[in-house]
Amino acid sequence: MSLYEYQESKELKHKDVSFNALIMAAMRRADTSNIEKLKRCWPDVWTELEARYYAPGGLLPGEAK
Repeated sequence: MSLYEYQESKELKHKDVSFNALIMAAMRRADTSNIEKLKRCWPDVWTELEARYYAPGGLLPGEAK
């Protein structure tokens, strides 16, 4: 970790971002090794991210705009 990354994390804590959104964002940016770790730790978040990624507009069946 770098000082820049540490400072970035401090900025993020002040934003109204849910924990799951942060994990999904990390999954989107993760390299091969880290995505596997994230998927093992948060399998339900990965399942939803993957489903929404392939769903038109991110909407799952039964959801309305």
